[in-house]
Amino acid sequence: DVLQEAGLSRAGGREQSAEGTGFSPVLSQDGKTILSEISRVICKQESQGHTVSYFNIRREPLSLVNLRKRNLESGEEELASRLDHYKAKATRHIFLIRHSQYHVDASLEKDRTLTPLGREQAELTGLRLASLGLKFNKIVHSSMTRAVETTDIISKHLPGVCKVSTDLLREGAPIEPDPPVSHWKPEAVYYEDGARIEAAFRNYIHRADAKQQEDSYEIFICHANVIRYIVCRALQFPPEGWLRLSLNNGSITHLVVRPDGRVALRTLGDTGFMPPDKISRS
Repeated sequence: DVLQEAGLSRAGGREQSAEGTGFSPVLSQDGKTILSEISRVICKQESQGHTVSYFNIRREPLSLVNLRKRNLESGEEELASRLDHYKAKATRHIFLIRHSQYHVDASLEKDRTLTPLGREQAELTGLRLASLGLKFNKIVHSSMTRAVETTDIISKHLPGVCKVSTDLLREGAPIEPDPPVSHWKPEAVYYEDGARIEAAFRNYIHRADAKQQEDSYEIFICHANVIRYIVCRALQFPPEGWLRLSLNNGSITHLVVRPDGRVALRTLGDTGFMPPDKISRS
């Protein structure tokens, strides 16, 4: 049991759910964050070869059927019919965009606005997305200033696509990297940021709802650490390796989630559409 291995129990505190995830991301017990501990154990189990797949946990049709209401007389035939009702039919295309270059030296977050180069990068990313000829369903973006400004520029090239802001996608330290980096973040920061970023992954990265009939194309504009962690989790790679990946400003990462829950990475940090002198990583 994941809760037991994490040394936690549901009775230890009051549960809170973040943005409808159905999972408790911020539950403190003896100074620990429950989601951080559960995430650590899940990641540990996955790295040891156990089949603890998030996509199967939340979206596997069998997990959505109330087996207690099963009619024993109709048996397997009825169960198969009910399972079919909950099966995903569409594919989700998820485009993860890293914000453009910004003023890193500003002391206040609100003053960390895009640089002139960053604004050019956002224009190029917007043009690239528009050139794909896809019918994008929505843009979800981090509430941090650099992500908001990047979104505003990109959205001009995608008229009519609705924008949604969220705090879950704000930048942070998702999990202690392995191999360790001595100058990185104190352990306490991982507990705080990691819970939120894991909640973002569980809230946004999953197979399509069974009611969705057509493939969807969704854009998420956020930050390098968030994207790198999400990619590792989605591909069931050890998430501690997130810091080994490198993403340019304004880059496009394309994940595909099939109806059966299989995930494919089409592109990682693509900036091939930018001239060399417009590329940066800061």
